[in-house]
Amino acid sequence: MTDEFRGYRGEALAALERYDARVWSDVEVKTEKGSFTGIVLPRSETADPHHIVLKLRSGYNVGIAAGTVQAITIHGRREAHYKIPEKEFPYDPKKPRVKLLGTGGTIASRLDYRTGAVIPAFSPGELYGSVPELADICNLETEKLYGVFSENMGPEQWIGTAQAIGREIERGVQGIVIGHGTDTMHHTAGILSFMVQQSPVPIVMVGSQRSSDRPSSDAALNLMHSVKTAAESDIAEVMVCMFGPTSDEYGLLHRGTRVRKMHSSYRSTFRTIGDVPLAMVSREKITPLRDDYKRRRTDRNVVVNTAFEEKVSIVYYYPNMKPDIIDALIDHEYRGIIIAGTGLGHVNKPLYPSLKRAHEKNIAVYMTVQTLWGYVQMYVYDTGRDMMELGVVPGANMLPEVAYVKLGWALGQTRDLSKVREIMMTPIAGEITEREPSNGYLIFQGGVPEVEEFISKVRR
Repeated sequence: MTDEFRGYRGEALAALERYDARVWSDVEVKTEKGSFTGIVLPRSETADPHHIVLKLRSGYNVGIAAGTVQAITIHGRREAHYKIPEKEFPYDPKKPRVKLLGTGGTIASRLDYRTGAVIPAFSPGELYGSVPELADICNLETEKLYGVFSENMGPEQWIGTAQAIGREIERGVQGIVIGHGTDTMHHTAGILSFMVQQSPVPIVMVGSQRSSDRPSSDAALNLMHSVKTAAESDIAEVMVCMFGPTSDEYGLLHRGTRVRKMHSSYRSTFRTIGDVPLAMVSREKITPLRDDYKRRRTDRNVVVNTAFEEKVSIVYYYPNMKPDIIDALIDHEYRGIIIAGTGLGHVNKPLYPSLKRAHEKNIAVYMTVQTLWGYVQMYVYDTGRDMMELGVVPGANMLPEVAYVKLGWALGQTRDLSKVREIMMTPIAGEITEREPSNGYLIFQGGVPEVEEFISKVRR
């Protein structure tokens, strides 16, 4: 197959050849269902042979069934260029220094037309090439630490990122931004909250739900919000900065230990769980929503402790779970287990002998709740009290993922289970709160009259 028809075969290729249309041709395609104007895009190597793909003038892609094509009119050839050139960031001695550490993800990606996949490709310097407004905020320095999707982030990358943060703080930067894929951003935000403590500057994690080649991309605005936070905010904590509402109105700053990705595709996917966000951020200002955060300081002192035990697991309990799930972790010499239990923190009785065996093997076992909101309350029912007798420790209102990374970090400090318990149950970065505010749990059910009335007043 030549590059002129890259990825096309079967009836889709036949339709293009019939009208002498090639990949990157600017065309109008007349079909049984109407006409479409755009650029013929390459297909992925594994794509079906039945569709022609156009990038429309709106920027969105559409697949057109080859069998419906009645005519193709060619207006020219306009090959798209998706690589954004790197640009040297302009220096202004009056502006603060911010360091952007790139790890990969959709905020630093492009579309690979060979496979049809979004792949890590942009360096942090290329991000400035696409968002020149960043120069209005700060002097941006960039470093690409990794180029991976967030599912490939793990202890190696967490440790490397924490160490890089420590180095940059000692070098005197006024704020740090970490570009990260959104899928596991809350895991990384959690572990960095424990590995990097007493930071004198903001540490802001940012990503995007939609890649930069899409008109609805949130990458540029998220970057602007996060850089502004790093440069100007007095909140010196690990935070996640992403869209607040689905509109472009403002972003939210979420505490790194109380945030979670809650929707697979919404731009407003991140949410503070069991609490309220730290602040709102727009291009014009930062508006705190609470005042109990750690403040920015002028010193360069920071505590970086990257010890981490990798043999820790999360087990999501489900009805009829068999004890061999726990037994397998014991037999493979895992040192810690986080259970996301039902209700107030429950599992079935057939698991009890395995939980007892785990305790006898000096394995740390902690209970969290799969409801996400609320506290583990293992004193309420006999089942909970029985599990505590077996060595299972209630994890208060730690989110399961946060409990997981904290347990790995705690076991990196010591194997003494009493000391591990002291570390786990002592709040370090807001992962355990004394209470959950009444407005920390708001889930509105669409379709009911009162909610629809409310939505009608705020929907734009």
